Amino acid sequence: MKRTLVLGTATLLLGAATVLLTPGVANAEETSCTGTIGAATHDNIRVPDGATCTLMDTIVLGTVYVGTNSTLKATGVSVNGNIQGEGSRLVSVGRGSSVGGSVQVVQGARATVTRAAVSGDILYDDQTGAVSASRSTVGGNVQAFSNTGGVSFVGNEIDGNLQCTGNSPAPTGSGNIVHGEKQDQCANL
Repeated sequence: MKRTLVLGTATLLLGAATVLLTPGVANAEETSCTGTIGAATHDNIRVPDGATCTLMDTIVLGTVYVGTNSTLKATGVSVNGNIQGEGSRLVSVGRGSSVGGSVQVVQGARATVTRAAVSGDILYDDQTGAVSASRSTVGGNVQAFSNTGGVSFVGNEIDGNLQCTGNSPAPTGSGNIVHGEKQDQCANL
């Protein structure tokens, strides 16, 4: 019995040592952007409150977060996750960009998606400035809710629905190919 207890204790200690010496799985790194990032690869990018960030041909393995009163200008980027802005001044996703998740911009000012590919949804909610999506492909829905600075959707191909409610003025646009339904304020776009 005593020998079993000693062997059991030795096994437990060896197991604990192995856990302590084995490198752990690294958490995804977050890069703070307050200037320009070019053709480099990052796990996640955060635009701090009040900052301006320009991404050019940047690869993001995770998500881009845009802080309060911040500006993001992204051109030719590849984002595997989402682009998310809350209270941001401007979120602009431009020519040649691809987003594997969604573009979600809420309670801020302006937002645009132009000549980009978004696998998920585009959501503009409670924005005070102009918001738009033009000549882009969207794998999910395009949604505009309660925006007051003007909404424009022109020449997009949308696999899901085009949904607009509570926007003042009403959304404008044309030439959108919608494989789901055009609903409410966007019924004629």
